[in-house]
Amino acid sequence: MISLAHFQVLSAALFAVGLYGVLARRNAVIILMSIELMLNAVNVNLIGFAAFGDFAEAHRTLGQVLVVFVITIAAAELALAVAIILRLYRNRGSANVDEVNLMKW
Repeated sequence: MISLAHFQVLSAALFAVGLYGVLARRNAVIILMSIELMLNAVNVNLIGFAAFGDFAEAHRTLGQVLVVFVITIAAAELALAVAIILRLYRNRGSANVDEVNLMKW
């Protein structure tokens, strides 16, 4: 039987993998994918609380609405970040975060 603890463990594991990807990798695309993984970990946690929480129906619906907002904001963030990364790659020839010195001419 799946319980709330299973969702929380899965969410914590996904968030930890995403955090490792953000802190350890230097490629901008990998960092972006890790941020998306962290946002999806938050979504899993919100859905777990909405499904198994001891809340009223309005609070369960609020958790699902928050997930829809997070997905929408993540999609907008992904589109903007991919555009910036593509422009960076065309100008600098690399998507490596360490090699980016946009403030220097």
